[in-house]
This record gives sequence, structure tokens and C-alpha cells, in this order.
Amino acid sequence: MEHIVYFADKSVLFVSETPGRETPAFIPGDCGAISRHKVMNFLETGNSVAVVAADPDAAFGRFAEDFTRVEAAGGVVVNGRGERLMIHRNGRWDLPKGHVEPGESVEVCAAREILEETGVQAEVVAPLCATWHAYWFPKTERWELKRTHWFLLRTSADTPLVPQTEEGIEQVAWCSPDEFAANARLSFPTIRRVAEALASQERI
Repeated sequence: MEHIVYFADKSVLFVSETPGRETPAFIPGDCGAISRHKVMNFLETGNSVAVVAADPDAAFGRFAEDFTRVEAAGGVVVNGRGERLMIHRNGRWDLPKGHVEPGESVEVCAAREILEETGVQAEVVAPLCATWHAYWFPKTERWELKRTHWFLLRTSADTPLVPQTEEGIEQVAWCSPDEFAANARLSFPTIRRVAEALASQERI
């Protein structure tokens, strides 16, 4: 299985075949040689790198050992007018999401985080995709590898939008499909991936 890990705007692909010329390839001699340090050295000179291995799952598993794993969930809420809910934080449009609490399902987490971050109560309709995001977390002084489970949700309520400012959310807005697509193109790669999954879902 192919895995993609995002470091902010950069990406690491774990694949079984060498990709196109636009992605520099790193072919490890064995899975044990794949470390966070080595991969990040490649990313210093490019926006993406491919780890090509006979067993991409095993290569990804070895790479993940250098991180603390975190589970999260969020999603795209669609209202009765076909608008999509987005949040604005850290200078970019984003989607509501957050960490899964102990004993909590990813579906329940997605709905809870959306309510907390936007004031909108929504119900999960279907899964969209999952993304991997790696980052340094200063509060715990550790590298974390977050898997976010993304869902399509719907709401019939027309409640006021309330940004969770203590989480750095500056604005919550309903966006038309065209506005959503435009905002997603200027957002993080993970959000673009969710937008692509939503478009695929709507074509079915």
C-alpha cells in the first residue's frame, strides 16, 4: 500500500516503484535504514521525496518508529444549501479536526471537534480518507506522527458560527463549492487531499 506523510507543505511517499522525475527518489538498501533524520535531509533540498521499497508498508512502519503516534479526526460539513464549512487559522483556510479522546471512536471525535471548533452540530455520513502529518510539538518536545480520519458530515441546523478562538481559530465560514475548492487549493496538502476525496465521493 502507498503511504504519504506530510511535513507541512512537503511530502514523503512510500512506494514500490520509482515515481516520475518530479519526485526525487530515495531507494533504501533495507527498511532499517529509513530514519526521520535521513528523510528530512532529503526534504531540505526539495518539496517531496519517494522512499522506494519492495515492501512499502514495512518501510513506512520503520519510519514511523521515530515518532509518537497520534490519532485525530475531523471532516467536511455540508449544509442544506450545499455549502461547506471551513475555519481560518494560521493564515490559511483549514478544516476542523482534533485529537481522539481515550475510548472515543473516530466518528464521535470528528463530530465533537467540529462542534467545539465551530459551534455546528453535524452527523457523520461517510468516511472520506485518512492523512498522515508529521511535526515537532514544542509542548511535549517530541516528534509526532498524526493520522487524521476525515469524514463527510451533514447538518440541517442553521446555528450561529462560533470560532474556538482559544485554539487559534480566527473565522468560521460557510463556503460555496467553488469557494471551498479555491480555499483548499491554497491550504495545506492534507486539506487538498480531503477536497479531492470529497469531489470523488460526490461524483459517485
